[in-house]
Amino acid sequence: MSATMKELLEAGVHFGHQKQRWNPKMDKYIYSDKNGIHILDLRITYSALEEAQEFIQKIVANSGKVLFVGTKPQAQKVIEEQATRAEMPYVNQRWLGGMLTNFKTIIKRVVYLKELIALESSGEINSYPKPERLRIRREIAKLTKSIGGIIELNKVPDAIFIVDLLNETTALTEAKKLNIPVIGLADSNVNPEHVDIVIPGNDDAIRSIEVIATTIADSCLKGLGKRQKASEKEEKE
Repeated sequence: MSATMKELLEAGVHFGHQKQRWNPKMDKYIYSDKNGIHILDLRITYSALEEAQEFIQKIVANSGKVLFVGTKPQAQKVIEEQATRAEMPYVNQRWLGGMLTNFKTIIKRVVYLKELIALESSGEINSYPKPERLRIRREIAKLTKSIGGIIELNKVPDAIFIVDLLNETTALTEAKKLNIPVIGLADSNVNPEHVDIVIPGNDDAIRSIEVIATTIADSCLKGLGKRQKASEKEEKE
C-alpha cells in the first residue's frame, strides 16, 4: 500500500463538502459531519485504494493502459506529473467530446501531431517559409495542449482514473458506453453510481489529489515491473 492512513489524514482526504452540497448517493461513504462539513470514511477510502491498486497492477502487468483524467486547475499538474511518471496517458486540459467513443478520429489528430513533431525534430521544418514554420509551431502547441497526453495511446484505455466525477461527466459517460472500468476519486457532492471502484476523498485539495494519484501511479509502475519480469522470464525460456 503506497498511502498510509496517516498520510490520507494529513492530506485532508477525509474532508468532504458542506452538508447542503452533498449528494445523498454518497451517504454510505460518509462517516460523520463536523462544523457543517461532511467527513468521509477513511477506512473505506483505504480499502478502496487497496482494491484499485490490485486491479490496476493486473491491468498494467497484462500490457494494459490506464488513462489519468483531471482537468480542474488543482488537478492538472498532479495528473500530468503522476501519469508521466507511471508511463501512462493523461488528459489534464479540456476533455474532447468523443475522445473514447470516437477514438478513430482522435487517433488521426494524434498521428497528425506526431508528423508535425517529426518535422520539427528532424529540422525539415527549416526548409519551409517563415509564415509556414510559425503556423506549424502554433499547431504543434495547440495540439500538444489538447492531446499531447495521449500521444502514445494507440487504442482505447483498459481503465480510467478520474479526479472529480462532477467535473468529468463526459469522460465518465463515454467510459460507461464502452464498458471501460472507472476508478474515481469521489467527493461528497458526486454521484458514484457508474464508478467501478469508488475512492471516497477530497477532490479539491491539491495534497489530497496528489496522495491518491501518486498511489495510482505507483500501482501502474508495479504492474510495469511485473510485466518486465514476465517478459524476461519468457526470453530465458
